[in-house]
Amino acid sequence: MAAHRRSRQRPVGGTTARAAVTLVLAGAATTAGSGGAAHAAPRPAPAGADVDRLYREAEVATEKYNGAREKADSARERLRDLQDETARAQARLNKAREALGTVAAAQYRDGGLDPALRLMLSDDPDAYLDGAALTERAGSRHHAELGRVRAQLREIEKLRGAARVEVKTLTTRRAELGRHKRTVTEKLSAARQALSRMSPEERARITGGSDRAARSAGGTARDAALSQAPNARAAQAVAYAHQKLGSPYVWGATGPDAFDCSGLVLAAYRSAGVSLPRTTYAQIDAGRRVSRSELLPGDLVFFYSGISHVGLYIGNGQMIHAPNPSAPVRVAPVDQMPFAGATRVV
Repeated sequence: MAAHRRSRQRPVGGTTARAAVTLVLAGAATTAGSGGAAHAAPRPAPAGADVDRLYREAEVATEKYNGAREKADSARERLRDLQDETARAQARLNKAREALGTVAAAQYRDGGLDPALRLMLSDDPDAYLDGAALTERAGSRHHAELGRVRAQLREIEKLRGAARVEVKTLTTRRAELGRHKRTVTEKLSAARQALSRMSPEERARITGGSDRAARSAGGTARDAALSQAPNARAAQAVAYAHQKLGSPYVWGATGPDAFDCSGLVLAAYRSAGVSLPRTTYAQIDAGRRVSRSELLPGDLVFFYSGISHVGLYIGNGQMIHAPNPSAPVRVAPVDQMPFAGATRVV
């Protein structure tokens, strides 16, 4: 033990010191190599992937917003109809009340004497008896008017109850609109910030070419698409989409100068006299499902597992779609995104 203590007290110097330092550095390097590897932070995703993800999330929220707005518009229309019908029913009730009041007033004026006494005092018993029969018939009218008033009161109460339900529905839809709008705004703001940090090359990949390049899609390709469309309405939808190349993406927009993805196909078929639902979730069920191998110009093509994006097929593996706020309406390959299904509307 004494020898051990002496050896520890011996100063370290020269070769021994260098060896000790070498061992310490080697141990530190080994520790850093093993422990550091075990706890290393994951490599961050490319900025472009973040922008793509944020745009997809914004588009999901946009379609939910579009659906909530469609339902809110329907609830508002139903409420307006109910209010109009309630006003008409109130007018009918007021008229029935006036008739009821007239009958009641006449009975009150004539009801002060006992019928037998009025018969005795009457100068013209025959005329009185005729009047008594008329009064009896008036009583029947009184009961009929009373029944009508009661029925109209029940009708008005029923209409008011339905209106209260629609007011509650409208309030709920408006709250949904607010939530989805906030989500869209937050996602798009984050995407803009991520886009500003990207290199010009990465930014060009997402934003695509200029509006001029988008508008210059070949007329030959357009003519081929129109000739291959299954009918005139599909051809008109394709022609409309070609006319809108280069238009800006604006979430919630359905044209004529800006569009979101579902708004573009809605507007394209609206130009052909075909009414489509507002959202991608409903549009995929608006026609006959077709496989990818059966696609024809004018078919709607959908993407992602949540059916959150749609484009208009134009043939040769291409579509026209409204991608995101950083890119205008443009031509793109169908295999650019995960394919989820297709629908032939007409």
